Amino acid sequence: MGKMDAVAARVAAGGTVGFRPSGTSMAPLIADRALVTVAPADPALLEVGDIVLARVAGTTYLHLVTAVDRAKGRVQIGNNRGHVNGWTGHSRVFGICVSVDGVERPGARDRIRR
Repeated sequence: MGKMDAVAARVAAGGTVGFRPSGTSMAPLIADRALVTVAPADPALLEVGDIVLARVAGTTYLHLVTAVDRAKGRVQIGNNRGHVNGWTGHSRVFGICVSVDGVERPGARDRIRR
């Protein structure tokens, strides 16, 4: 199990987790090794532009919601550089990023699973 999968398991179990993901695919929204806080998400409330922890085609990403299909209960996930990872069902969206380096993400706390 990789680091992102371990974080996803903790969030799916109801935990709020802080961690430092590596990579530049989400810059400038998330810098390499920035401290992010992810809480369990209510996928039905997600909006385009939310940053989520989700599994797409067997890989777990901390990426953007780029499209929402409420009728089919799924969201499209992509990075901040224009690459689309694909569609994933609500059951594979584990969490929503609520803050980056202590700065709250607008509206994210309204989409936490209660």
